[in-house]
Amino acid sequence: MSVQNLPFFTRIETGECFTLELFLDHANLRLRIDDYQGNINKAIARALVIAQEHGFTKVILKARQEDLSAILAHGFMLEGKLNRYFKGNDAYCMALYFTNERRTSDYWMKEDKILKEIIEIPRLIEKPQIPENYSLRFAAVEDAHELANLYRTIFETYPTPMNDEHYIKKVIEEGTVFSVIQYEGSIVSAASAEVNDIYHNAELTDCATIPHHRKHGFMKVLISALEQELIRRNIYCAYSLARGLSMGMNAVFHQLGYEYGGRLTKNCNIWDKYEDMNIWVKDLSSLNRLLK
Repeated sequence: MSVQNLPFFTRIETGECFTLELFLDHANLRLRIDDYQGNINKAIARALVIAQEHGFTKVILKARQEDLSAILAHGFMLEGKLNRYFKGNDAYCMALYFTNERRTSDYWMKEDKILKEIIEIPRLIEKPQIPENYSLRFAAVEDAHELANLYRTIFETYPTPMNDEHYIKKVIEEGTVFSVIQYEGSIVSAASAEVNDIYHNAELTDCATIPHHRKHGFMKVLISALEQELIRRNIYCAYSLARGLSMGMNAVFHQLGYEYGGRLTKNCNIWDKYEDMNIWVKDLSSLNRLLK
């Protein structure tokens, strides 16, 4: 699959008094409003027309506090919050659904039970370490082929085409940072940070470990390494979305000091179905102060 034929694309939509940065995600049947400026009512009205033209069943956006009332009036609902997302100001995760099937979670009570158990796990005090014979580093463009093979091995389906080395090369060139762990010269675990330099935030994502290497808790090591790099780049807000049904990944973020920020219903297609995603967010500016 070439980058030009990916099942999603970014589009800038401009009107008489607004600008929208849209992410048309056909793989997950959703429209993501990545940014907006100007008249919020006209911007949202145009976005909803585009979503229906493409047959999407969900629209999502991160809203500024001053726009909440207007966005709620268009039928959106609040699903979560990202502290310090907009250059230190909070973002509100809003969603609008076009079908009852997409709006209704199949596992909400089970996910609540998992979350309750996770919150009771003690936070980590000591910095996570890796065992001998493993090494930690940041990936380069030349690692794209091996990273694609790793994600192809782990995920049958995934919200983005991480099994495509051309796509991985593209995102690395655009500023996404990958931390990786190697064993005997091969990458066995990886995670990434998608950096937003405009608003000084980053999404931690693309977490994967080959099954027989999972006992070492590599995600804590990889995410901690990414945090240090983000602090160096003056990123204040680190956040991630973890499958509501995944005890492991939710526990990782909780133990590393991330705060639960809500849950996104049937947000994206992972494995074999649409998954509810838990929001986890961390204020890196506090860590930055501690390091100085």
